[in-house]
Amino acid sequence: MRILDALALPGRSVTRFGSEGFTAGTVARGDSLQIGVLRLDAGGCIGRHPAVERQILLLLEGDASVSGELDHPSVELGPGQAATWEPNESHETRSRTGMTALVIEGYFDIV
Repeated sequence: MRILDALALPGRSVTRFGSEGFTAGTVARGDSLQIGVLRLDAGGCIGRHPAVERQILLLLEGDASVSGELDHPSVELGPGQAATWEPNESHETRSRTGMTALVIEGYFDIV
């Protein structure tokens, strides 16, 4: 058995797509799946970009405001809630107070 502390995993700073206050770290990856931990500082954002594959963001702590395509309104998430995006769907994530989230990207079914 191996114990991972997702809240303490190191991450790298990401500025692509105009992102600010955003760090990402990888928990696990395989041929068609990647699992990571994302963090946003207070006032940070993951800039609008297209999902490469199906993606689910599960908020672990903090707050998140997520959006899909530009013609859809943002939705506020609290800890334990998740948002999903389909391949090529444009999306953005922001946080007022900061957040930590688990992100799964790849080929999987959402139940």
